[in-house]
Amino acid sequence: MQLNLKTNFIYIGAILLVIGLALLIINPISLMQDDQRQLRLLPNDKELVLLGKDVYAQQCAACHGANLEGQANWRQRDNKGYMPAPPHDANGHTWHHPDEYLFSVTKYGIEETLGREYPNNMPAYETHLTDKQIVAVLSYIKSTWSERIQNQHDQINIRANNQ
Repeated sequence: MQLNLKTNFIYIGAILLVIGLALLIINPISLMQDDQRQLRLLPNDKELVLLGKDVYAQQCAACHGANLEGQANWRQRDNKGYMPAPPHDANGHTWHHPDEYLFSVTKYGIEETLGREYPNNMPAYETHLTDKQIVAVLSYIKSTWSERIQNQHDQINIRANNQ
């Protein structure tokens, strides 16, 4: 009888461990607090990238372009003082920023991320998209970059994480 009880505890423990590991694999963002979170874009995760492509088409393409091309004259403020939506392809500067910065700008908005006023038209998506959807969109964007640019972006992340 005692052996069966011990065996049951082992099985239950193993099942809980498998479930916990599955949750970590499914969710590309660790389950840590926001200020401790380290996230990674996953441009090789086909399912995540497909989700990101769909979300991008619905939420981002109207401003950033269906082909990630951004708006015309994106480096110059418009007549209202706003910066046009930049491209997310290799011609833009998205890949110059670490994953956590891109996530923060998307989720909380650029002003919240910078901690200062910055006239812009991009909404914060905190109440519109889940963290997984944001990571999916950013993973989709990264998946469109060349291997060379993806590698450069990876190096930017390494430097950012070592600071």
